[in-house]
Amino acid sequence: MLRPQVLFLIVVIVFVVVVNVVGLHNYLTAPFPGHNDFMSRWEGARAFWVDGLNPYGDEASLNIQERIYGRAAQADEDPGYFAYPFYTAFIVAPLVFMDYAWASAIWMVLLEACLIGSMILLLNLFRWRPPPLLLALLLMWTLFDYFGSRGLLLGQPGLVVYFLEVLTIWALCKGNTPTLSILAGIALAFSTIKPQMGFLLVPFLLLWGLRVRRWHFVGAFVVTMGALMLASFILQPSWLGDWLRQLSNYSSYTALGSPVWIITRYYLQLGAIGEWAVNLPLYAFMLWAWYTVLIQNKHERFLWTIVLTLTITHLVAPRTATPHYVVFTIPLVFYFRTLAQRNRRYGNLWVMGILLVITVLTWVHALNTVVNKFEHPTVYLPLPIIMLILLRVTRRLWREFTPDLQERTA
Repeated sequence: MLRPQVLFLIVVIVFVVVVNVVGLHNYLTAPFPGHNDFMSRWEGARAFWVDGLNPYGDEASLNIQERIYGRAAQADEDPGYFAYPFYTAFIVAPLVFMDYAWASAIWMVLLEACLIGSMILLLNLFRWRPPPLLLALLLMWTLFDYFGSRGLLLGQPGLVVYFLEVLTIWALCKGNTPTLSILAGIALAFSTIKPQMGFLLVPFLLLWGLRVRRWHFVGAFVVTMGALMLASFILQPSWLGDWLRQLSNYSSYTALGSPVWIITRYYLQLGAIGEWAVNLPLYAFMLWAWYTVLIQNKHERFLWTIVLTLTITHLVAPRTATPHYVVFTIPLVFYFRTLAQRNRRYGNLWVMGILLVITVLTWVHALNTVVNKFEHPTVYLPLPIIMLILLRVTRRLWREFTPDLQERTA
């Protein structure tokens, strides 16, 4: 039987969720339809589950465009393709049988839960218990920071991927038990709905799992990924080729590439050679970090290597989006925790001040550089570059924090 305190907490959470969904529906998603990043996935999935259409096909794509533009997309407009692995339709499936305004309101609340849940997991991962006022500020910041807020307004599935990546890291670092390892493997498999956010993290974690014999983790990933792929091929046999064809057209309607691409191609006009002249040293730096963990068995560098891998991912990925930058909350929480604990007297105040500065600067930068309703390229640059520098100069600080990676019984 549930204790009264737990039952009361559940009732409060359900009440807040219901009020949040109804409020968003009545005052945002119904009068102002949007969430275009969610729209493409929702309409593509709806076209499959309800209309029996190929979500990558011309008819489904036209349905998406008509919902977004009220007509077919023009040559210079984003065609809004489904453009995700087919098994994304499994995640969206519960929402396709209702009106879009309600579906997008529920999705937005889910994304809010992903941001808040990620923050709670990170605080637990880094063993930090901030005082109530700072905790409330951190939870508000994760929702109202520019990158998180933009993700919420777009309905960006990348926020779900961020939560799944945080859940994976948390589960792996909280002890080697079958339950946690299986949870990590399942979460990592589902995080592949947006491959560009984890195309470097996934292989590193799997190689590490093999290196340290975390068989439950590797096995759970393989089984889950296999089940998702098998179900996808059974339901839509042509999905992989259809998806790759849509991806091949991606560069034709996206204005910007990675931060490295922006610097080397957009600004310096150095072409592909210049881009790879920067990419290759970054990959080499990352592979050196992998070598120290996977070959030299320096597990005190495990978390640092994960964050470095995520940072380089968002510097070199063929295409990124600013809502993906919520992943930098991971190192920021670590640095906030370190500052608060090393300066007992004023550390919490410093953290509050830094949170305020980050929030104001990112919003002011973004809003004052908008060009034709699009983000300016410079919005993509400061955070990943600053984080790369910080990780380089503070790597010893990360080694002082050792997560619980040791073998334990369930």
